[in-house]
Amino acid sequence: MTLEQFIRQMPKVELHVHLEGSIRPETLLELSRRNEVELPVRSVEEMQEWVQFTDFAHFIEVYIAICNCLRTAGDFELITAEFLRGQARQNILYSEVIFTPYTHHANVPMDDQLAAINRARAWAETNLGVRMGLAPDISRQVRPLQHSIEVADWAIANRSNGIIALGLGGPEIDNPPELFDAAFERAYAAGLPSLPHAGETEGPASIWGAINGLHAVRIGHGVRCLEHPALVAYLRENQIPLDVSPTSNVCLKVFPSLDQHPLPLLLEEGLWVTINSDDPPLFSTTLTNEYLQIAAAFGFDQAQIQQLVLNGVRASLLPAEERHSMEEEFMRQFALLQE
Repeated sequence: MTLEQFIRQMPKVELHVHLEGSIRPETLLELSRRNEVELPVRSVEEMQEWVQFTDFAHFIEVYIAICNCLRTAGDFELITAEFLRGQARQNILYSEVIFTPYTHHANVPMDDQLAAINRARAWAETNLGVRMGLAPDISRQVRPLQHSIEVADWAIANRSNGIIALGLGGPEIDNPPELFDAAFERAYAAGLPSLPHAGETEGPASIWGAINGLHAVRIGHGVRCLEHPALVAYLRENQIPLDVSPTSNVCLKVFPSLDQHPLPLLLEEGLWVTINSDDPPLFSTTLTNEYLQIAAAFGFDQAQIQQLVLNGVRASLLPAEERHSMEEEFMRQFALLQE
């Protein structure tokens, strides 16, 4: 079996993928027509041009336009079911999925969003054999900041309803993690893990803020940690995982090309790295493609790819017993693929 065949067939987990950023282009166009939301594009081909991002601000502009197309609970159920079908096709057996509920609350109350997502989640677990946990995030653009506390309290109240963590997303520049300390203190006190984005368009200070102010148990991206040796040492010593999305980093101009991505350096430093797709249709990628791309770009062999997959299993927020069982099952499937 070739390495490409192995990557395509191997079991996977994904820990950093956005629900709204995973909407298929065809579905987005249909939602815009159905909900009478004007988009600047009218075809899949035009959409491919639209998502040639010039910078992070351009990405946020597109992302907000996408979010505006979600107007009913049924829209959330639809996009979640389609997303999970795509995960099943890639043999991604477990996903930790980010979505931004407050962005949509004027059209669909947060409880209704969650109920719709959970209907699709239950359907996929029964019919496709794939599972997911939900990590609602607070947008760094939310104002007044009291709204971030509302999201935190809502997430805490729904811990038994599929929510596994609280995240922080949106533009890092001029929006340091410390602004959101109060919301994350509430989550921490309630035992809800913190999964903030940091160290993508801002440097080490953003990562330090996520760790010290938000009690981060994993860092979304974190790729700019290499700019600060003491931070690298802290991440290594405390084994705080980094959810790395190479194609996303290149598309958003964090790094000029894949061959200049610091993934090999992060691994050489002994950091705990997981591989993810972030917003797959927006970056013309999939999780499978991420593994294929890094294998080709950096010469990773099968053992290194397997280790990255297992990193994801071990960094997941599944209960310890489930993580252990999943790791054993993945090792069994890896062995079968090599026969």
